[in-house]
Amino acid sequence: MNQLIAYMGVALAVALAGIGSAIGIGAAARASTGVMSVDPKKFGKLLLLSALPGTQGIYGFVIAFLLLGRISGMDLENGGNAWHTFTAGLPIALSGLLSGIHQGKVCAAGAMMTAKKPDDSAKALILAVFVEFYAILGFLISFLMLP
Repeated sequence: MNQLIAYMGVALAVALAGIGSAIGIGAAARASTGVMSVDPKKFGKLLLLSALPGTQGIYGFVIAFLLLGRISGMDLENGGNAWHTFTAGLPIALSGLLSGIHQGKVCAAGAMMTAKKPDDSAKALILAVFVEFYAILGFLISFLMLP
């Protein structure tokens, strides 16, 4: 039972952050492809906006990988930090899920702005980075909570 609890923390970290990234990238990429269907030369400006929501999934993967490394050295049969491991995965799981989705929405709006004002694409990227900050906070808290 303790192994299940510990591995659920790992699974949630990678799965929820990954889901947030997939949804966010999907929203941003849909908007970007619409813009590129009219003006393919904007690909370079739209690439980063489309890819940015993917960082949450990377953060979740890194925490899951670190947690797996910790689990292999634990004596989970005798209690050994199973709940600690589970809860360490939660901050990046939840912040990655929500920030990935919302960052994708901001990036999609940025793609629309880039369609009309290509010179303002950096402004759209800066606004999307504001959302990224909360994924970074979730990553840091998960990292600091590692057993």
